[in-house]
Amino acid sequence: MTTTTSPIGISENAASAISYFTFFPAALFLLVSPYKNSGSVRFHAWQSMLLFIAAFVVEIVFGAIALLTIFLGSVVLVYVLSLVWIVVWLICVIRAMNGKRFRVPLLGSIAEKLAMK
Repeated sequence: MTTTTSPIGISENAASAISYFTFFPAALFLLVSPYKNSGSVRFHAWQSMLLFIAAFVVEIVFGAIALLTIFLGSVVLVYVLSLVWIVVWLICVIRAMNGKRFRVPLLGSIAEKLAMK
């Protein structure tokens, strides 16, 4: 993996890692040259966006289940899922910073297809 630096001063690896922090940098890197032309940055930006959407939906669904069941043990599941999400997020950031890809199951293949467009 190359670690070329753009005129802005951010390497592709750093841009890939930054894209995991929020939607804004991920969307920005998909729109701004030279990052929109980098397959690696595009992959990480798309995977980041898909990961945030999936985490949001799962948290809402399990939060609603916890509320509807009056917290009968399902709140523990919400905390476990949050911990899993944080671990996956950290793995993605660290691998992106090192110029490698970590394909999140299901989401990684979708991100690769979107990055190829």
